[in-house]
Amino acid sequence: MESKSVMKAVNLKKKFKGFELSIPELHIPKGYATALIGENGAGKTTLLNLLTGIRLDYEGEILYFDGQEKLSGSVQERIGYTGPGSYFLPHWTVGQVEEISEVLFDGFHRDRFQAVCEELNIPTGVTKDVKKLSDGNRMKLMLAAVLARDTDLLILDEPASPLDPLMRDKLCDIIREYLEQGNGERSVFFSTHNIADMENVTDYAVIMENGTIVEQGFVEDLKEKYVSVKGEAADAERAEKILYTMNRSAYGFEGICLSENMDKLAGMDICVETPTLFQISVAVMKANTSLKF
Repeated sequence: MESKSVMKAVNLKKKFKGFELSIPELHIPKGYATALIGENGAGKTTLLNLLTGIRLDYEGEILYFDGQEKLSGSVQERIGYTGPGSYFLPHWTVGQVEEISEVLFDGFHRDRFQAVCEELNIPTGVTKDVKKLSDGNRMKLMLAAVLARDTDLLILDEPASPLDPLMRDKLCDIIREYLEQGNGERSVFFSTHNIADMENVTDYAVIMENGTIVEQGFVEDLKEKYVSVKGEAADAERAEKILYTMNRSAYGFEGICLSENMDKLAGMDICVETPTLFQISVAVMKANTSLKF
């Protein structure tokens, strides 16, 4: 499947003491929801900080909206961002968030903000300080602020992490509705550890390990590239040499195999299934991690 890019980066590098982000090429497809997946320390937040302009001290090139524009004030107006930490000043009230957002962004709509706050059950009393909100409600407030703006791209850093399971399901609905209302012109790029909860809204996946991208593609294509395999314990030793990643026990084995290697499993008593994005992501991370298994 081919598509235009809402963002692309070429030869992107950022060095820290003991860590380097190095991405030869990255394309985020336009009109879709893209999940950025990776273990802690893989470089996800660093990448998002570069893409959003929070950090400008990097090498390489980043282009936006069909690869036509570099980051500028007009481009930032078209991007809605939510991130961890002190996104709003702690002493601000919900009412002040509304007032300040209207000053900062030309495309901010108060009526839309109030409607989203009501939909998400966010306490809207003007005396309610941001610091007094729960982590989940702070995230919902950030989402309300960006959804109240006229944007073409949402970049969300771990939006699901502080949310309860019901709100994660609601977040998926919000992302899908945002995309549908854009008629192919809107895109969402979000990082997540909650792969299973966010799978039903993920169209494209980018998997990072050790500061670089180790796998990416449309989810439907990844589910053709990889196969979930279960088999008998007697075949485990032979299968381990063929499978991409594998877990074994006294009762048998299960793992992920590259589709191109399936013929090598001929003669084994195996069960074959289409893998979930969670299974694919864990397998790819496990194959590329520095952790010892």
